[in-house]
Amino acid sequence: MRLLPHRLDTARALPGSLLAVFALVAALLAAAPSAHADTQICDAYGSTTIQGRYVVQNNRWGTSAAQCITVTSSGFKVSQADGSVPTNGAPKSYPSVYNGCHYTNCSPGTALPARLDTISSAPTSISYSYVSDAVYDAAYDIWLDPTARKDGVNRTEIMVWFNKVGSIQPVGSQTGTATVAGRSWQVWSGSNGSNNVLSFVAPSAIGSWNFDVMDFVQQAVSRQLASSNWYLTSVQAGFEPWQNGAGLAVTSFSSEIRTGGGGSGNPGGGSGGQAACQVAYATNVWQGGFTADVTIRNTGSAPVDAWKLAFTLPSGQGVTSAWNATLSGSSGAVTASALSHNTQIAPGGSQTFGFQGSYGGTFAAPSSFTLNGTACTTA
Repeated sequence: MRLLPHRLDTARALPGSLLAVFALVAALLAAAPSAHADTQICDAYGSTTIQGRYVVQNNRWGTSAAQCITVTSSGFKVSQADGSVPTNGAPKSYPSVYNGCHYTNCSPGTALPARLDTISSAPTSISYSYVSDAVYDAAYDIWLDPTARKDGVNRTEIMVWFNKVGSIQPVGSQTGTATVAGRSWQVWSGSNGSNNVLSFVAPSAIGSWNFDVMDFVQQAVSRQLASSNWYLTSVQAGFEPWQNGAGLAVTSFSSEIRTGGGGSGNPGGGSGGQAACQVAYATNVWQGGFTADVTIRNTGSAPVDAWKLAFTLPSGQGVTSAWNATLSGSSGAVTASALSHNTQIAPGGSQTFGFQGSYGGTFAAPSSFTLNGTACTTA
């Protein structure tokens, strides 16, 4: 057997140019950052944090079959998802990433729980990676409660289904359709025995999206499933699998809660103040049709930015066109959003928008209005 020469002897035998190359490579390797080690979680309720601000949880609660997730710096991937449960019942788990508090486990530095009438906006983004050999939904969960709850089950759950594969459906029954945050949704409502569930189901899969969580919160407020003095306790993005699920992934997630500063979440200014807005709803009605001119007055001391006025049209009414605002929803719960030229309402000032609609039966005006989640008086 031939012995290899000692490393130092080999180095001496190398030409000077090769020695310089090896020295450069060694220096580059020494300077390179160490590779990020992904974390695998297989414990049923195991969790970890990412980016110093979000919690990723395995959350296997509906089955004893194994489930593991691989947590990355930007999200997670389901690496193992054994077993199945009947599709006419609850899913087997909800692996997810979240901002806020979930059963006393709060994400680092979170602003949640936060009272709804103090939140000016809650921008968020999510990117999903899907598989076809499983039965699941990809759900963004929004949790609301009358108290600043950090543990247990909240009173109202809003689910935004970005995708569904297989013969599954949300809790309750479909109550109609709505346009929220510029997209069309099937709307489902019901109770799972522990809390109210309001679900918005996309008609086709959404792979990634940036939106404002408060657009969906206002839908719950307008349907009397929450009120402006309730709290947003957490927002979560993940998957509910019924069968299999390996390969599903959240590839990126972000969530921000903007509060205070006289922002649009609190028209009265200050922290947790009462409503400081008034709405005048003037109509011109004829057989089968009507127009409505809506004036929003800021009666508080702070400006209202990026205003959104939510209200519910009585049964039988529908919107056919609008001006000076963008209307999300054409029947039932409707949200009017500011345009670029009228986005702010100064203290003591007002903004006006209008729309035309149709109706059947006896005409009536909406019974209540909320401005950025806060109830207004009517003129």
